[in-house]
Amino acid sequence: MKRILKFTPVVLLLFVLGSCSSIKVASDYDKATTFDQYKTFAFYKTGIDKAEISDLDKRRILRAIETELLAKGFVKSENPDLLVSIFTKAREKVNVYNNNMGWGPYGYGWGWSPWYYNDFNNTTVTRSTEGTLFVDLIDANKKELVWQGVGSGYLTDNMEKKEERIQEFVAKILANYPPEQKK
Repeated sequence: MKRILKFTPVVLLLFVLGSCSSIKVASDYDKATTFDQYKTFAFYKTGIDKAEISDLDKRRILRAIETELLAKGFVKSENPDLLVSIFTKAREKVNVYNNNMGWGPYGYGWGWSPWYYNDFNNTTVTRSTEGTLFVDLIDANKKELVWQGVGSGYLTDNMEKKEERIQEFVAKILANYPPEQKK
């Protein structure tokens, strides 16, 4: 029973960290732009081709963006008001957890036990990838950036969850569009 209690905080911590799917988002825009003038969009192939991700992930991102913009009332067009471009960054994080639980016979408390040998020097190394997705909305006539949304969060290698995670990124980023402007 004491061994189970010893590992309970570790299990709870892993559960909490594993359930965190937080995506940090921010946006910036040209305050001189009137956003209700934009009704149509198209993807800006030149910008999208520069994104350093797989073609499969590009298509996933573009489908998610299209879904969100259509839900906001936009229409995809050959002669658009807005051009949509993306840019991505990824950073691998390495976390080293040194779990020296050599305080007493059960890994906690004070004192020394002559019958106990400390073999609880556990070091765990985990790797995770933090990704950043930039969604740029460009005025098609002026060829100027008018709005940019950014989302950062941890990515998954799990193929079943990858599409869901990309949709979550895009939905949270585009939730800030159009910006609330004071009139």
